[in-house]
Amino acid sequence: MSWLRLIRSHRVGVATFHRLLGEHGTARTALEALPGVARAAGVARYDPCPESAAISEMRAGQACGARLLCLGDPDYPASLAEIPDAPPVLWAIGDTTILARPTVAIVGARGASALGTRMARRLAEGLGAGGFVVASGLARGIDAVAHAAALATGTVAVMAGGVDHVYPAENAALARDIAARGVRLSEQPPGLEPMARHFPQRNRIIAGLARAVVVVEAAAQSGSLITARIALDQGREVLAVPGHPFDGRAAGCNMLIRDGATLVRGAEDVIAALAGTPARPEAAPAETPPPAAVAASPAEDRRGWRDQAALHRQILDRLGPSPVAEDQLIRDLALPAARVTPELVMLEMEGQIQRAPGGLLSRV
Repeated sequence: MSWLRLIRSHRVGVATFHRLLGEHGTARTALEALPGVARAAGVARYDPCPESAAISEMRAGQACGARLLCLGDPDYPASLAEIPDAPPVLWAIGDTTILARPTVAIVGARGASALGTRMARRLAEGLGAGGFVVASGLARGIDAVAHAAALATGTVAVMAGGVDHVYPAENAALARDIAARGVRLSEQPPGLEPMARHFPQRNRIIAGLARAVVVVEAAAQSGSLITARIALDQGREVLAVPGHPFDGRAAGCNMLIRDGATLVRGAEDVIAALAGTPARPEAAPAETPPPAAVAASPAEDRRGWRDQAALHRQILDRLGPSPVAEDQLIRDLALPAARVTPELVMLEMEGQIQRAPGGLLSRV
């Protein structure tokens, strides 16, 4: 309950959650410290998420048949737990034991071609036969085809909104099948309708679950390329299916291959590419992250929030109404991507910046 309250508190994103937990040892202690930390950072009248709101979310999850997984739980995906911005909580509907198996993500265009959908189907079937679970985002096009083809062998659908809110609605029947034979995941509260800012957050989970991300069809500016870039930042393999140079739906894949992604002709190419990557061990029962050895002092609390506020100012100062590429912004800031990306997500959630296709950012 305390974990849920902490991550749902205003201005507490994933990066802040992990920092507060490390500084204060437990979520309950962090919640008690939050108002003082906020005052020290210049935020007056700060109240953490009330217990009643967390209880309401728990009841909503139970009502839709979902289960809450916290980082450190035995069924929490071990691969996802490795990334710096791992979701503290996940809502899951379906067979969570699937999350312990090796996973490959298949992503691509919503307006996929007949050849693209055929390729996605064959890839998903071949990977399933090879012992891999297929993860994707339950979007129309490549995602939906990959999920459907992997139902018999295992599939994970990561949702941008609540785990019970199927988007697009045309995939409702597929979503029911995945809940019955696979698993649906979301870090958002049940019932939440997805917004544009939720999709990049979802994409990092798709990449984090997988040992590799395969892009089947993607335009030069597409969400699939965002997923591929996130996968590279996370140290995952990135592979792409080539396409005709005149087909705009293949432009993104051809760019990835040009820049070093592994060319894919079939599932055997993916399996061969992963053969040199050590298989992740079966998820061992993990414990809740240990408390910090020494509790953070008020000065450290203020410094953490002030550092975050200073970085937010730097980001906003470099952005205007004209979109800027995210990777260019990170280079301009001269900071690690793992440090900047969570803050971009937080600013996006707060409505201060907006994201356009192709990884472009602008100030609202």
